[in-house]
Amino acid sequence: MRAYAYLMTALAALTDRLDGEDPERGDVPGWVMITVMTAALVLAILIPFRTAIVSAVQTALSSVTTAQ
Repeated sequence: MRAYAYLMTALAALTDRLDGEDPERGDVPGWVMITVMTAALVLAILIPFRTAIVSAVQTALSSVTTAQ
């Protein structure tokens, strides 16, 4: 009888958590979409301008590391 009461309490708590408005739950699909779209945007910029980006970074690093 005690196990039954424990099981019913656990099921009620689980049901409340899944059905209720939980401020800790968050918007996971939205963040996944933002992450995927950001990665796609980075690739869309990086692929056609790779040589220009590499050249700009190398020039910036060489200007910082060389003593003048």
